[in-house]
Amino acid sequence: MEEQKEFMREAIRLSIENVESGKGGPFGAVVVKDGEIIARGMNKVTDSNDPTAHAEVVAIREACEKLGSFQLEDCEIYTSCEPCPMCLGAIYWARPTKVYYANTKKDAAEIEFDDNFIYEELDLPVDSRKLPTIQILRDEALVAFRKWRESTDKIEY
Repeated sequence: MEEQKEFMREAIRLSIENVESGKGGPFGAVVVKDGEIIARGMNKVTDSNDPTAHAEVVAIREACEKLGSFQLEDCEIYTSCEPCPMCLGAIYWARPTKVYYANTKKDAAEIEFDDNFIYEELDLPVDSRKLPTIQILRDEALVAFRKWRESTDKIEY
């Protein structure tokens, strides 16, 4: 457990550094493979004008580039805060073996990083959500899905 604590301390250090630098929110993450940190991420949402540039996503992107893979096989992610819905989705898609976190989503909500409204929206039927979400041109879009299903050249993930 000492090794895990050291990796988490690095994620926490990144979160503090990010606040002190004024470059983004108080979030940091690292990706670990075979006992070594292979990628680091800090929240860069305001610095890069990218709402998807959360610490976990930044670290996942860096790790995947370094590994030359779209999956984090045999990797662990350490994040200074319980992942938001977007990051949790990205983590599941990246398929690490474990995720460790420090602060909770309740801790984040207490400093006005509250993602609970997203969790609530996801539970609602599409037509009941606050963000109008309207389906159009499904038949045309299904062509790509049929081509994918029939393709022998695809890399499944």
